[in-house]
Amino acid sequence: MEAVSVPPFERFYEEHQRAVLGQLRRLLGGEAAEDAFQETFLRALRAYPTLKHGRHLRTWALTIARNVAVDALRRRRITSADIPDLESVDEPLPYEELRRLTSDLPEKERAAVFLRYGYDLSYEDIGSALGSSTDAARQAASSGVRRLRRKELS
Repeated sequence: MEAVSVPPFERFYEEHQRAVLGQLRRLLGGEAAEDAFQETFLRALRAYPTLKHGRHLRTWALTIARNVAVDALRRRRITSADIPDLESVDEPLPYEELRRLTSDLPEKERAAVFLRYGYDLSYEDIGSALGSSTDAARQAASSGVRRLRRKELS
């Protein structure tokens, strides 16, 4: 296989910025995507000097973006402004309930169910966030829901 040299970072950025921003917008939405975009290219810039070749740079950049998006989704927490007056709430908050319900699921199924039903992400976005295909994301969410139904019936 022929060696492919690593282009200057500026050219790499120009060639891949649209694809990265598009993926982040699909995964996170507008404003959060802008922050994640900056973090993605900051991580890429830090790692760029260690690259041994210039093959698959688009895939490398999209993988970094996906990891940044997953990190951002994990950090999202309910803020105090989102919490209703606790005296008026008889049931657990939605994310708490979903977290409790999925706590016993295998990791991929738990993540797929949580991203699908907690964040209303598409299976394509879930697959991208989990590093798998759309079909694998659909299967993981479906398997997780089946496990939850069996657990509820028992």
